[in-house]
Amino acid sequence: MSEEGGEDTVTDPIRPSHGQKTDVRSARGPIRAASVTSAASPAATQDSISGIGLSRPRRNARLPRVARRAQLLDSASDIFASQGYHATGMDDIAERAGVSKPVLYQHFPSKLELYLAVLESHVEKLISGVRQALRSSTSNKQRLRAAVQAFFDFVDNDTQGYRLIFESDALSDPSVQVRVEQASEACVDAVFDLVSHDSGLDPYRARMLAVGLVGISQVNARYWLEAQRPISKSDAVETTVSLAWGGLSHVPYQRTPASREN
Repeated sequence: MSEEGGEDTVTDPIRPSHGQKTDVRSARGPIRAASVTSAASPAATQDSISGIGLSRPRRNARLPRVARRAQLLDSASDIFASQGYHATGMDDIAERAGVSKPVLYQHFPSKLELYLAVLESHVEKLISGVRQALRSSTSNKQRLRAAVQAFFDFVDNDTQGYRLIFESDALSDPSVQVRVEQASEACVDAVFDLVSHDSGLDPYRARMLAVGLVGISQVNARYWLEAQRPISKSDAVETTVSLAWGGLSHVPYQRTPASREN
């Protein structure tokens, strides 16, 4: 089926030639079942042809390009997360999505480009969550808590994204490694902007502090997930916040005391 161009034409394999008589009563069971299927539903999931069980995989209905791309990304994310990058073929993804390989290649010219697109969707979710958390309050401790919560929410609610970003077998590929590093840097940048604006620290010390806060949040969230959530998420968040705030609360601030929670 050409997903972008139309529908398959299904030919009835047992239609008699001109002038040939067919005794339906003497037809064998599998052939009769195939005749009914072909006549009633040319797009049926499987056609049993001449009783030998030939299968025709069902193809999804035509979708707008944006919707099809989103569907392909979802299918690819499922398989990459469960099988790994190297063990996954484009055939696997096309089959999961219910499309032909040519349709898949229309959207993504290579497996690496598809993987990077999948990775990007999860990375953007992580970065967006951290940025939104840092804008959620004017209290520094509440902003810290919200940022830590964002990391725990990500590993808890988007386990596929966590696996693909931090544990993928594709991390040895330079383009994948660069994108993962960029994701971490984007989170550090968001925290750095806040710290450098609120504190009296020079840029180097402010960035070191931002790197530490992001590192604590990432490592603790990952440990909590890999240890199979030994304590509640709220307890894990509060433990991490207590550790981070113990050092952060001693940083000198330029802003008014109202922005600092003791």
